[in-house]
Amino acid sequence: MSKTETILILDFGSQYTQLIARRVRENKVFSLILPYNISIKKIKEINPNGIIFSGGPSNVYQKKAPFPREEVFSLNIPILGICYGMQLCGHMFGGKVKKTPLREYGHAELTIDRREDLFFRMPKKINVWMSHGDHVSRLPTGFERIAHTRNSSIAAFRNQDRTIFGIQFHPEVVHTPLGSTLIANFLFKVCNVSSSWTPRSFIKETVKNIRREVGREKVILGLSGGVDSSIAALLIHKAIGKQLTCIFVDNGVLRHNEAKKVKEVFQKNFHLNLRTVNAEKRFLDKLKNVVDPERKRKVIGHEFIRVFEKEAQRLGNVRYLAQGTLYPDVIESVSFHGGPTSVIKSHHNVGGLPKKLKLKLIEPLRELFKDEVREVGRTLGLSDEITQRQPFPGPGLAVRIIGNVTKKRADLLRAADCIVVDEIKRAGLYKKIWQSFAILLPIKSVGVMGDERTYENVVTIRAVTSRDGMTADWARLPYEVLNTISNRIINEIKGINRVCLDVSSKPPATIEWE
Repeated sequence: MSKTETILILDFGSQYTQLIARRVRENKVFSLILPYNISIKKIKEINPNGIIFSGGPSNVYQKKAPFPREEVFSLNIPILGICYGMQLCGHMFGGKVKKTPLREYGHAELTIDRREDLFFRMPKKINVWMSHGDHVSRLPTGFERIAHTRNSSIAAFRNQDRTIFGIQFHPEVVHTPLGSTLIANFLFKVCNVSSSWTPRSFIKETVKNIRREVGREKVILGLSGGVDSSIAALLIHKAIGKQLTCIFVDNGVLRHNEAKKVKEVFQKNFHLNLRTVNAEKRFLDKLKNVVDPERKRKVIGHEFIRVFEKEAQRLGNVRYLAQGTLYPDVIESVSFHGGPTSVIKSHHNVGGLPKKLKLKLIEPLRELFKDEVREVGRTLGLSDEITQRQPFPGPGLAVRIIGNVTKKRADLLRAADCIVVDEIKRAGLYKKIWQSFAILLPIKSVGVMGDERTYENVVTIRAVTSRDGMTADWARLPYEVLNTISNRIINEIKGINRVCLDVSSKPPATIEWE
């Protein structure tokens, strides 16, 4: 079996680590993010074609500064250190790292001294994005300078014998216009990989791995109708056919008409084994008086598992539970077992699972970003109606109902959310927007309707543009669309008398409110 060419990214806490992974994958090369202190044994198991050290907020001299294992430099694998990653390489080989007289942050002009390797076919001078207070002030033995700026005499270096490169700037951000060219040069000129990681190759390899893992055992999957679970279902169905049973759980916090849509697409069109479970009362009872967002997610995650285990018993001898977990879910939910990346929030797929899970997990999309998942779905034959659906959180409307979750509040939000989506689609904006939905606030406001005073609920419209959900900007919806949405919600839904608009981006906010 041929090995998937892989670039391993060691995370030292940079806010841009995920961008590095994306830039590598844009070149059709698989990338994997793991903590800086990963064992050498694990690195050897992955057998990467190249390693990238991310940047990070630390300096090499501070107490408990994150350092990679020294043996990583003896594996004969090309290494690229970015910012703090460069300083690590310099320091660990005996160079000198110190504070810069003038901290560089923002745009800088880089003068290239060696237009080969990383800088192959690049101009003599390029614009780059700097973000550092330390720099390599003296080269280690065996290293040479290959670029500099006005304030950094050593802005890039290399050790050709060891195939180690370091750059003080960030090629992964859009503020470095030729950064993608530099990363491509590292991949193809230094690591000698090929552009072979495609949706078709991913499907072929994943199907093979699922068959090997599962054998003749049975698998169950929670099918919500969203992009992630839908594509995971088709991928697993392609691998093991009728050994897969999909379970649709109506938990009382789903979108309008979701059960009907799921049955029509997957039971009628794709002929998947599909069971539906009406568990609305069960979930809403468990969510009663639960207002903490993290607690909501964990309650829903636990209840999903309990439902699955019960259904598995009915099916008899089921050993596997499949989920549509994506890479951002993993990145945002865990700190990489001791790595410096902070936890943002737990996802029901990742953080809500009980420790004594009786079913083994299969997560075929775990290492993909959202747009990559959509490409896999299209390759599998799914229509745009499914592959282009906007993301919907695993805990559903429960994390869009701020405060207590009840059937009445869920029905109110479901109706408002349906209007938002209808009007966004009617305006031809649905595919251009990453997510657009309504949030039910835990407050009421005074209004006047028909010459009478009202005291009713408030909803907020949330619409964002994004590429992969890791960062997002609020969508500038036309006033006419906003006006129509507001009028429809207030006039058509009894119990809501005020509509607001969320104009915050991610970061500092998240896309979901909880």
